[in-house]
Amino acid sequence: MKDPHVVSFSPMHHWTDQKIRVHAFYTVLALTVAHLMRRQAANAGLDLSVRALLRELSGIGETVLLYHDGAKGRPRAQRLLTNMNPIQRQLADLFGIDRYAPTR
Repeated sequence: MKDPHVVSFSPMHHWTDQKIRVHAFYTVLALTVAHLMRRQAANAGLDLSVRALLRELSGIGETVLLYHDGAKGRPRAQRLLTNMNPIQRQLADLFGIDRYAPTR
């Protein structure tokens, strides 16, 4: 929690105590999930810091291709993940990212 580039509480654009508590909750929850993902990656042989893990995951993008079949009807969409380096491919396989970006 001491790394301001991974998680930060400021600047906080909330005015009520309840909203500040919610902000703190989802910030700590996100940090906890990131550390669990780092541990799962370490168990799979990828020794990455939380910052490095998030940097690699943020480099994975999704492209949506639209195909028009003539003048009528809605365009057909195909979702694809962008090209990945070997570490990103291992992380995508480990966390099952392909299921969130179906090919059809």
